[in-house]
Amino acid sequence: MLNRIWTFFFLGGFVAAAVRAATGHPEVWQDIVSSTFDMAETGFKIALGLTGVMCLWLGIMRIGENGGAVEFMARIFGPLLRRLFPGVPEGHPASASIVMNMASNMLGLDNAATPLGLKAMNELQTLNPEKDRASDDQILFLVINTSAVTIIPVTIFTYRAQMGAVDPTDIFLPILIATYCSTLVGLITTSFFQRIQLFNPVVLGYLGGVTALIAGLVTYFSRLDQATMEAQSSILANFLIFGVIIAFMLAGLKRRINLYESFIGGAKEGFQVAIGIIPYLVAMLVAIGVFRASGAMDLVLDGLRSGVAAAGVDTAWIEGLPTALMKPLSGSGARGMMIETMQTHGADSFAGRLASVVQGSTETTFYVLAVYFGSVGIRRTRHAVVCGLAADLAGIMAAISVSYLFFG
Repeated sequence: MLNRIWTFFFLGGFVAAAVRAATGHPEVWQDIVSSTFDMAETGFKIALGLTGVMCLWLGIMRIGENGGAVEFMARIFGPLLRRLFPGVPEGHPASASIVMNMASNMLGLDNAATPLGLKAMNELQTLNPEKDRASDDQILFLVINTSAVTIIPVTIFTYRAQMGAVDPTDIFLPILIATYCSTLVGLITTSFFQRIQLFNPVVLGYLGGVTALIAGLVTYFSRLDQATMEAQSSILANFLIFGVIIAFMLAGLKRRINLYESFIGGAKEGFQVAIGIIPYLVAMLVAIGVFRASGAMDLVLDGLRSGVAAAGVDTAWIEGLPTALMKPLSGSGARGMMIETMQTHGADSFAGRLASVVQGSTETTFYVLAVYFGSVGIRRTRHAVVCGLAADLAGIMAAISVSYLFFG
């Protein structure tokens, strides 16, 4: 899929450039070639600049992991997940892997979440009577992963910092709201197909509590003027993030772990992660740069903008659409779109913030489906794609709505 998208950007850009050149704009060829060099340099600088911040955050996350933060999250959400996965017997190894995977996703521990997720999928496969057909529990587990609520979207903060955002964390609350909407819709859609009892008192208690919290935040901030809203949401976001850091350290002290050595261990991993993404980031940014420099992207967006304007709807959200369309297909592609949008319009522009919120609102459905189901040989995915895409759509719509609320 990613190969086709990447190739399309180059071929589509070539066709658009040929048309422009034939209609009196021969300079388009120079623009395209210049964009390849500029975007390659941008990709390298961003990835290189990520190193320090990734070292910092993965070091902090390692302290939280060693200090028991993941286990604590598992204990909190264990009763809920036991009721959502009725096919998993109490005490089965799949239960522990599921809750640990969810907790890792919430804390932004991607490197820990994926192995735990694959382990959970393999253990769920041992309970699956039809080995090539996804079970209900496997589908729900996948949908929750594709819409995973991430409490601390570290990577997006880092990219925004690299692109010059004054306050990289100002999208914290909008992302939290959007990703919660994505997860909730994914859960409701899956329950419709699988007849999950969402009206169970325990389930209602968890969902009601979180929904009330999110609704309270939206209600409170919607009553503020724009300047006050941005100021207070920034203060709350930064306080919560630093509070998590202190909580991780206190948990580590309680367990008497060596905080410094834990941090260094995670920071070393952060260095490898930052360096490892350079080829992927350069490849995608160059392709997107060619597509935009050729005029193809403007042509697509202008067409959409005209149609939306004709319907009497505000068109500012159109600039976030490339990231939204790419997100279900490719995480790296969506990341490239987000960065390119911030570079073109500015990290603190409405478009730049919207692209960031969209990026954090949901996961890459088709990638997660391919990796998780492929790891256990499942070919018949049943309603997994429909439920996953429903969650994606809800997340994107919520991202646009909360971006207007907070930044419009």
